[in-house]
Amino acid sequence: MTQIPIRRALISVYDKQALPDLARGLHERGVEIVSTGSTAKTMKAAGVPVTTVEDLTGFPECLDGRVKTLHPKVHAGLLADTANPAHATQLNNLGIEPFQLLVSNLYPFEATVASGATPEECVEQIDIGGPAMVRAAAKNHANVAVITDPKRYPDVLQAAADGGFTLEQRRRLAADAFAHTAAYDIAVASWFASHYAPDEVAADTGWPAVAAAQWRRASVLRYGENPHQRAALYAGANDGITSAELLHGKQMSYNNYVDADSARRAAFDFTEPCVAIIKHSNPCGIAIGADLADAHEKANACDPVSAFGGVIATNGTVTAAMARQVAEVFTEVVIAPDFEPAALDILTKAKNIRLLRCAPPGGGPAVEWRPVTGGMLMQTTDLVREPGDDPANWELKAGAPASPAQLKDLAFGWKACRSVKSNAILLATAGASVGVGMGQVNRVDSARLAVTRAGARAAGSVAASDAYFPFPDGLEILIQAGVRAVVEPGGSIRDNLVIEAAEQAGVALYFTGVRHFYH
Repeated sequence: MTQIPIRRALISVYDKQALPDLARGLHERGVEIVSTGSTAKTMKAAGVPVTTVEDLTGFPECLDGRVKTLHPKVHAGLLADTANPAHATQLNNLGIEPFQLLVSNLYPFEATVASGATPEECVEQIDIGGPAMVRAAAKNHANVAVITDPKRYPDVLQAAADGGFTLEQRRRLAADAFAHTAAYDIAVASWFASHYAPDEVAADTGWPAVAAAQWRRASVLRYGENPHQRAALYAGANDGITSAELLHGKQMSYNNYVDADSARRAAFDFTEPCVAIIKHSNPCGIAIGADLADAHEKANACDPVSAFGGVIATNGTVTAAMARQVAEVFTEVVIAPDFEPAALDILTKAKNIRLLRCAPPGGGPAVEWRPVTGGMLMQTTDLVREPGDDPANWELKAGAPASPAQLKDLAFGWKACRSVKSNAILLATAGASVGVGMGQVNRVDSARLAVTRAGARAAGSVAASDAYFPFPDGLEILIQAGVRAVVEPGGSIRDNLVIEAAEQAGVALYFTGVRHFYH
């Protein structure tokens, strides 16, 4: 029999949601409850008899509550192997009773840090007794069940009624408990490395010597990038695609997630209604418009062949007007902050489309991680917020100033170009991409690809380049196609040749002084 009846429980929690119901349920099932400070007060207020830890240990809580449960009568009760006769004898001699259940969750360290609290306030929210108890109970899962998540309280009451948790259940709970304390320690260690280890931080960069994070498996995917690869989705921060709600359609694939994340990244670079259509992490169309239907129509027109089977992201609520247009083209995924009910009625008629509701990004992660063999690269997130991203700060290097309409398109193209894999060239007209050259190993080929995709639409368009032209040849391809204004970072040792080519052609050439590579 692997079940161990729950006769005695130790409860010490910071998060007291649903605590009274748990306490009453355990009491009704004959469980003796031992508790600490405010946890005990909450349960007593709910009419549940409680033995305080002070009464158990004969020693008062002290140091403003910093020391409560660090006592042999607590930890021996959690760590004793009751199947070991020597342990049972020692417990009897010491007058200590074992626990069969620990319910504990920890001080809100991460929430305190996120609130902007002072370092001293953050340090005060580092839990000591809680992790010690959780780890003790998890280690002794052969005899003790440990609960760290209030969502598990109904399971506790069910187990208490059924004769206790099984060994297999206690093992799973222990695994969750160790993950809980590991995540807590990672948060504390990462914060400390940034704030209290100045000798370990490079003074000129601010990068800590230790960086850590934890991800939890959210789902197992059918396969990875290719059918022979296994894959799973792991979730970390809540502000992202892993927290998206699947409203319709079959399970997301690995490639769906990659493309949806790229599409969402592109759409939210804009405050105007924007639609990005992504294929293999590259835009085959991106546009802003009077509304999302207008933006989608313009984005789809950029490359309707490639848009077939693409992933669409919007920065606003999908309307019925947009949905009717989307329904006419086979689409893998639509990801948006929300969908009008009428839009859902239209789109859910297609069996194979996936509809994801995902909240707008918040401030965005301060850093990005990328695994490499044997380690990890970290960088600050590339956002279109540098001084050089503002057209007011651009430097006109050749030609007459762009017209207001051209300048508006240049600003659009510059933002949109950030979402194109390097080397990137994007042609734009009227707030929409009309030709995209992406992912080429030289900028000449990217320019050729962009004008080829644009066709006749290249004439009179404007162009954005994510990095400088190392030679004038790439720019000359755009000029020959009829591009009338170009924005690029500048910075090549041959900038003078590029400027000269633009000047001779009468093409407006702006330098931003900032680059947006995307590998």
